[in-house]
Amino acid sequence: METIDYKLEAAKKAMTYVREGYTIGLGAGSTIAHLVKELAAVPALLKSISVATASFNTRLLLQEHGFTVRDVASLAQLDIHFDGCDQFDRSLNALKSGGGVHTPEKLLAAMAQRFILIGDGAKYVEKLLPTVPVVIELIPDALSFVQQALLRLYPDARPQLRLSNKKDGAVITERGNLLIDIWFTAFPPVAEINPQLKAIPGILETSLFYHMAHEAIIAGKNGVTIVFPER
Repeated sequence: METIDYKLEAAKKAMTYVREGYTIGLGAGSTIAHLVKELAAVPALLKSISVATASFNTRLLLQEHGFTVRDVASLAQLDIHFDGCDQFDRSLNALKSGGGVHTPEKLLAAMAQRFILIGDGAKYVEKLLPTVPVVIELIPDALSFVQQALLRLYPDARPQLRLSNKKDGAVITERGNLLIDIWFTAFPPVAEINPQLKAIPGILETSLFYHMAHEAIIAGKNGVTIVFPER
């Protein structure tokens, strides 16, 4: 029996949201890669849309297919932004913790008139689970201060400086900053996490996208479904 590629089906559904002349944002991952290829197969879209991305791999794929790729700094608004995540709940609060580029990704999401998550059905949960960390980006000068502040704020959590598995030392973001993965035993109230963390001097941004997504395209064994936030 033929196996259905649900991620491809989700990408095809995302295609229906894009119009000629749009400026769109794209995240990373296999579903987004499918979407790039689907968009490139429509000459009118390939020629007319502009695309911005925080993902190095997505940028390479877009350039390979001949898209007009815009610098994020040149934009203040997007018509639509598509992105995946590590986990998202019924309010469409999402954790984007793995890639370490959540700061520019959150900027693109905030620019978008419509921010749409594209997710594997297995990542859709009743409420966020501490199997995925909340990640913070911080300036290097603040490392010791932030580590101590986190221990005071969340005594039961495990903050870990993200280290590189390809070289000796810490992971350094594109803007020269550091990442700390905060592993909770149980999440504090989700609405409190961003205000608490961003009140600590030196922390630039978190990987929790709270009340930002307008809808989600979910791919799974039941096919492709559209979900709106329960708030």
